[in-house]
Amino acid sequence: QVQLVESGGGLVQPGGSLRLSCAASGSSIYAMVWYRQAPGKQRELVAVITSGGSTNYRDSVKGRFTISRDNAKNTVYLQMNSLKPEDTAVYYCNAKRGTSTVLVGDYWGQGTQVTVSS
Repeated sequence: QVQLVESGGGLVQPGGSLRLSCAASGSSIYAMVWYRQAPGKQRELVAVITSGGSTNYRDSVKGRFTISRDNAKNTVYLQMNSLKPEDTAVYYCNAKRGTSTVLVGDYWGQGTQVTVSS
């Protein structure tokens, strides 16, 4: 079982910044992913980082968000800059255990609220 705890959410003005963190327990994690879900909207992928360090982002956050990991601390981060009201959502950390071809586990944190508003 993999356990994830997110932190770093809050209320910020448009153009501001936040850094989310996700501390993970467990082993054999192939990829860690940030998702978000706005009220009344479908959950969407925000950013991915693999065990090899490869990253991918949805188009709407490219150039503004950066995903990174600290392997020594077993923690993944999402640095969010130039925040917009449309970034408002509950952000969830997700860990995928297995390999690039075989998923053996899919685990979720409890979520942290990010609100971007004047």
